[in-house]
Amino acid sequence: MRYVKLVSIMVAKQANKMARPDFAAAKRYALARLERELPPELHYHDFEHTLKYVIPAAERLAQAEGINGEERELLSVAAHYHDLGYLIDRDTHEAAGTRIVSEVLPRFDFSAAQIKVIKNLILATKMPQTPATHLEQILADADLDVLGTIEFFPTSVKLRKEQAVFGHEEDDLTWYRNQLEFLQNHEYFTTSAKKFRDAGKRANMRKLKDIIQELESNHK
Repeated sequence: MRYVKLVSIMVAKQANKMARPDFAAAKRYALARLERELPPELHYHDFEHTLKYVIPAAERLAQAEGINGEERELLSVAAHYHDLGYLIDRDTHEAAGTRIVSEVLPRFDFSAAQIKVIKNLILATKMPQTPATHLEQILADADLDVLGTIEFFPTSVKLRKEQAVFGHEEDDLTWYRNQLEFLQNHEYFTTSAKKFRDAGKRANMRKLKDIIQELESNHK
């Protein structure tokens, strides 16, 4: 009887161990591929965008929004993978990213349910953003966290350069007008993102208006 009980405990422990995904290895896999394989012409959607901006923003918002445990891990994995689809197709990178997730994450012991959550998180970053869950709102906000920071203008230069590579060039006045319109139409979804970034976003809009006013004066 004692032997049977011991075996049962060992089996239960092994099953529990097998059921837990290797979150750390899955994240390392995504970062390694982003660093190694992203096309160099992606000046904005580059390795730094994921590593420096989106992942830390997702972690910060998760902490502020009270997300812990498995949900927080799934959110973090999605942040790591959210732009991995650029390795396949720029125009449909979110959908391409979900295909990579379906192929790769089973190797790291993710369940079908966990993979579905991650795929939906990635799709929630597609523009225009339409997140359906709290986690999706957090990742959507993390992806555009930079709009309310002092990094907005440097990253805007990188985005403009990237778009020009792919045939979408704009003169200065058109560019800054479109940037302003984007910020004016954008709203963060989570309470924490509003708290952290709305003031910064307003400051960036004021700077954009000043730039536009100066450009318009020079065109007269």
